[in-house]
Amino acid sequence: MQDDAASGDDSDNERPVERIVDDIDRLSSRGTFRVRDVVEEFGQATFIPLLLVPALLVVSPLSGIPLFSSLCGLSIALIASQLLIGRKRIWLPDFLLRQEVKGDKAHGAIAKIRKFANFLDRHAHQRLSILVRPPLNKVAQVMTMLCGLAMPFLELLPFSSSILGTAVVLFSVGFLTRDGVYVLLAVAVIAVAAMIPVFAVSQL
Repeated sequence: MQDDAASGDDSDNERPVERIVDDIDRLSSRGTFRVRDVVEEFGQATFIPLLLVPALLVVSPLSGIPLFSSLCGLSIALIASQLLIGRKRIWLPDFLLRQEVKGDKAHGAIAKIRKFANFLDRHAHQRLSILVRPPLNKVAQVMTMLCGLAMPFLELLPFSSSILGTAVVLFSVGFLTRDGVYVLLAVAVIAVAAMIPVFAVSQL
């Protein structure tokens, strides 16, 4: 049952991404909120929503904050790895759970990605579902984990982590809505991200 839940436990919602954005925005009404608050809001068994949250945040202007992308990447890698091995509940280290986000900054960032969330929901359909079901879903989960692990290494290139964050968002929406087209789009985005270090080295 883990794979079914991992593939899309929120797939029956008409607008799963916007609902998650709304939940983050509600948390941002506080002066500050912690990663622990996010986990409690969504629940430790809801892997895909909790995977989507740091991905959406790293796509937002918050990725310009020093070390923010690294923390989001670490969260993504930990969640994706536990999804991959079939854990029932998410574990995150205490130092990550204690990390705080300013409510006003989060609210402003969420406002900027609402149109993106709406676009993702409107265009999601059950297509090529074989890519988000066992055993092929494991390939996407591994790639999601690798995206998270790579984000800290892109910290020196401002906003470059947002490209990998976009890939994780696409993977997550693909899992939520059983849309394999989003998985293919995520792979294409990763291919673009892979060219960034090559381009950076060529400019030296």
